Amino acid sequence: MDSKELANYIEQTEGISKPWLLVQLRLKKLQENRNNMSVEDYDQKLAEIYEDLMNLGEWWQGIEDQVF
Repeated sequence: MDSKELANYIEQTEGISKPWLLVQLRLKKLQENRNNMSVEDYDQKLAEIYEDLMNLGEWWQGIEDQVF
C-alpha cells in the first residue's frame, strides 16, 4: 500500500481522528521520499515521527472498544 492508498483508506474509514493512522501515513510518506533526502534530514524526520508516536502514550485505555 502506498501513501495515496493509505490516505484514501484513512479518509474512507474516518480515520483522521485516529492518530496512529496518521503516524503510519507520515512514515509511509517518509519511506517513499527517502531517496530524495539526505541521511541527516531523513534521520531528523524519523526522530520527529517517533517522538510524536511516543507522545500519544496510552490514550486508548478504557475506550478500546470505541477506537479499535
